[in-house]
Amino acid sequence: MAGVLVIEDDDRIRLSMALALEDEGYVVRGAASAEEGLVAQREDPADTVLVDLMLPGIDGFECIRQLRRGDDVPIVVISARDDTHDIVAALEAGADDYLVKPVAVKELSARLRALRRRGRTVQAMSSLVFGGMEILPEAGEVRIDGEPVAVTRTEFRLLCELAEHPGQVLSRQQLLQRVWEYEIGDERLVDVHVGRLRQKIEQDSKQPRYLVTVRGMGYKLQR
Repeated sequence: MAGVLVIEDDDRIRLSMALALEDEGYVVRGAASAEEGLVAQREDPADTVLVDLMLPGIDGFECIRQLRRGDDVPIVVISARDDTHDIVAALEAGADDYLVKPVAVKELSARLRALRRRGRTVQAMSSLVFGGMEILPEAGEVRIDGEPVAVTRTEFRLLCELAEHPGQVLSRQQLLQRVWEYEIGDERLVDVHVGRLRQKIEQDSKQPRYLVTVRGMGYKLQR
């Protein structure tokens, strides 16, 4: 069974979320602070981590950054804060998804299932070369000029989806459907993850060589 770590300081919300997810078949652990959650994840890693932003002590943004260091565990923010700045900041810190409270358990469970599928091996295809960038789908690796680049599961799936269609423009909605498996979703998820990928694979993220924006249409990966 998949394990979920819920980092939430409100005891009532944390307990109700844990009970609901356990009914969906998950093994759930709770943490009342970022500090407690970071220790729990380090000592006994969960398959997915849910993080609230408004935490005592270390806040949710820093918690995400620390979780993300050397770990590609899927991270979902669940917060009452729905401001665009907060959503983008959380995604840029390293979160894979963002849900605004109150969250329907069925929707959360569907998102968690999609995240788990996203972490599986990308369909078999040979290595793909784009100039100095090499993508190794079966190994789950990206190399720039022969050097490995650390990317998250979601970033890797996004890169592979674009690499499967070299030179073809894919819209944000198409990428949401193919990478996140969301029929309807927030297109900011795509934009922020593209930005994070560019910081890792491009020599100059503001003038990308590989991952190009086609204004009004979407993104493409070019050789």
